[in-house]
Amino acid sequence: MPVNAGGGWAAILYTLKQSRRAGGYLRMYRALRSRNACKTCALGMGGQLGGMVNEQKRFPEVCKKSVQAMAADMAGAIRDDFFSDFPIEKLKRLTPRELEHAGRITKPLLLAPGANRYIEITWEDALARIADKLREIAPDKSFFYFSGRSSNEAGFLLQLFARLYGTNNVNNCSYYCHQASGVGLTAVTGSSTATVTLEDLDHCDLIFLVGANPASNHPRFMRNLMDLRRRGGSIVVINPLKEVGLVRFKVPSDVRSLFFGTNIASEYIQPNIGADIPLLFAIAKRIEEIGATDPIFLRDCAQGADEFLEYLRALNWEELVAQSGVPRETVNRVAQLYAESKNTIFCWAMGLTHHTHGVENIQAIANLAMLRGMLGRPGAGLLPLRGHSNVQGIGSVGVTPKLKDAIFEKLESEFNLALPTTPGMDTLACIRRADEGAVRFALCLGGNLYGSNPDAGFAKRAMNKIDLTVYLSTTLNTGHAHGVGAETIILPVLARDEEPQSTTQESMFNYVRLSDGGPSRYPGPRAEVEVIADIATRVLKNTTPIDWRLMRDHANIRAAISKVIPGYEKIGAIDETKEEFQITGRTFHSPRFKTDSGKAKFHTFDPPKHKPLLANQLRLMTIRSEGQFNTVVYEENDRYRNQTRRDVIMMNIADIEHMGLEIGDRVTISTDVGELADIIVRAFDVPAGNAAMYYPEANVLIPLAADEKSRTPAFKHTIVRIAKSSALPVIGGS
Repeated sequence: MPVNAGGGWAAILYTLKQSRRAGGYLRMYRALRSRNACKTCALGMGGQLGGMVNEQKRFPEVCKKSVQAMAADMAGAIRDDFFSDFPIEKLKRLTPRELEHAGRITKPLLLAPGANRYIEITWEDALARIADKLREIAPDKSFFYFSGRSSNEAGFLLQLFARLYGTNNVNNCSYYCHQASGVGLTAVTGSSTATVTLEDLDHCDLIFLVGANPASNHPRFMRNLMDLRRRGGSIVVINPLKEVGLVRFKVPSDVRSLFFGTNIASEYIQPNIGADIPLLFAIAKRIEEIGATDPIFLRDCAQGADEFLEYLRALNWEELVAQSGVPRETVNRVAQLYAESKNTIFCWAMGLTHHTHGVENIQAIANLAMLRGMLGRPGAGLLPLRGHSNVQGIGSVGVTPKLKDAIFEKLESEFNLALPTTPGMDTLACIRRADEGAVRFALCLGGNLYGSNPDAGFAKRAMNKIDLTVYLSTTLNTGHAHGVGAETIILPVLARDEEPQSTTQESMFNYVRLSDGGPSRYPGPRAEVEVIADIATRVLKNTTPIDWRLMRDHANIRAAISKVIPGYEKIGAIDETKEEFQITGRTFHSPRFKTDSGKAKFHTFDPPKHKPLLANQLRLMTIRSEGQFNTVVYEENDRYRNQTRRDVIMMNIADIEHMGLEIGDRVTISTDVGELADIIVRAFDVPAGNAAMYYPEANVLIPLAADEKSRTPAFKHTIVRIAKSSALPVIGGS
C-alpha cells in the first residue's frame, strides 16, 4: 500500500525492530542516551547535554538514522570463517547492504599482492607494513582521505602527521558533497558555514528547502519544520522529485503529529534537474518587480547589488520559465510569499551542490536572501544541511589540501614546525593521479572513498593501481571489495561511543560537542588516535618537534587545537569545564561580514545552458533511499518512494509512454562512461525529461564532470540514454 506520510508508527516499529536486533530495547536505549554526539547527520544531538537531546536541550531527539548507525555498531563481529567463504571475487558480488550486515571488523585484515582473499594479521604486522611503505616512498606519492564520522582529535592528528611526513594531499569527504557550499558561502560572507544557529529556526516564518530531502536524510529536522508550520509559518520546497515526507510527515515524538500528521510544504515546486538558477533568478526578478527588496541592506551592507539588479531587469521571463520548467504564476505566488516574510531561512543539501555549477547555485540562493536583507540578523540566513556528523569539524581542524593562512602560521610558530608548501590535491585530483600510476600509498580514515566516486569503473581502476591502501573502518563496504590496492590493509577501529577517551565533534550550526566515549564492545579494535600516533611514531620517530607519545592523549591534542584553530580556543579547557560552545565569527546576527569590506557580496552570472534532450535521453539525478546514509545501505527497500529494490529508474509516466515502455519493463541505461543493464522502469512524480536512480549503484553512469570552483562532482545531473532490454519485465509490485 502506498505510503502517504513520512515518519509515523512505521518509524517507531522500525526502531523497536532494530533494538531487538541489537540486543534488546534497554541496550539500545542506553546506547542512544549515552553522552556522545549522534553518529549520523550534523544536525546536532547528544554530547554533554545527554543522548537524544539537541543543542537547545530538547528531549527526545532521535531518528531512524541514529538507530540504524547505532545498531550497526552494536552488531555481532564478522564470523571467523567469513573470508574463507568469501574470497575477493565473491566479496565483489555482495551488495552494499550485505557487506554492511556482515558484522563488525575486529581484527586487522590483509589482502596481500596477488592474493585472492583477506587474511587476519596481527596489529604489529599491519603497522609495520604501513610504516615500511611510507618510509620507502616519496611523500608526494601518498594521499590521506578523511570521513566526517571521525573526531576532531583524530582529524587534527592525522592531517598534522601527513604534513610533517611531507604532503599536503590531505582531503575529506566534503569534496564529494558540500564543498560547493563552503566555497559559495565564503565568496558571499567570508565564512564557509551556516550563518544561523539552531535557535534561529524557532524565529523564522518562512523556510526555503532547496535540493534537500530531510524526511529521509535529516529526520530530526522535520520537527523544526513541524514547529514552523504550527506557528503559522510557510515552507517552500524546491525539488524535482515529489517526496512524500516533504508533503506530509508524522513526527514520532509529537503525539498530535504522530496521530494526525503535519502538512510540510506550503508550496512544492518541481523544476527540471539542474535548473535551480533560472528558478531562483525568476523569484528574485519578481521580488524586484514588486518592490520588495530591502534598499537599506542593499545600500549599506552589500556589494554588487546594483549590478545584480540591472542584470535581473534584463532577464527574459519566457526564457526563465522555459529553462526552469516552472510556470510564471507559480513563481509569482512564491515571490509574494517571500515578500510577506519577516524572517526567512534558506536550507539546501546536495541537490544544489552536486552540479558543475554547484558554487553558483549557492551564490544564487545567497543573492535571493540578500535582496530582502535576510542575512546578518536573527531568525534569517543561510543553512547548508550537512551529512556526516563531524564533516564540518574535520574541515575546521585543518583537513584540507591547503591550510588557511592563520592555521598554517600558528602551527609553525606554536610548535616550531616547517610545514610543506607544495600544492595539495583535492579528492578527485588524488583519484586522477592514482589512475596515472603516481600514487603509491593511500590512507582512508573511515568512509567509503571508492563508493563515493563518480565513474565507478574509473575509480576501481585508479584505486587498483595504488601500491598500498589502508582503511580504518568499523564495518565492511564496497571499497574493501572494489577499491583495493595492489596490497590492502583494513584496521578495525572503535566506534565513537567505544572510545577510551572523550572526543569532540562540530555540528552544522558551528556548535562543538564533547562525547564521553565508552567501553569497547569487542576486543581487537583500537582508537583512531592510538593508531595514527603509532604510525607517526614509527615513520617520523624523533625527526619532528612533536612528541607523538604525548599526542595519544586527547587532552593534549585539544590543547594544540585551541592554540591554532580560530574559534576553537575553548576546546583546550573542555575536559575540565565540560562546556560545549558555539564557534565565534561564523554566524551573523548583525550585517557585518568577514569579507574585506565587511559587506556581503552579490554574484552576477548567466544561468547554465542545457542542451535539448534527444528522444531516448533523460536528465538523471542520483539519490539516497530512506534506508540509507551516504554510501551505507541499511535496507534494500525505500519505503517513502514505494520501492522494494534498488535496481530501478524512476521516470515520469509521459516519458515511459513516449519511449514505448511500460512500467516494469527492463532497460539498459548508458552514458559515455558506463552502462547498467536490466534496470526496472518505475513511474514516479518527477517532471517529464527527468529521472532518478539510487546512489552508489548508479555511480557507474556518472562521468568525472565537476564544479571547477569546488571540485564537487555532478552526481545530480547526467544525461543518460535509455534502451529497452530483452529481459523479461517485472510485473506488479515495486
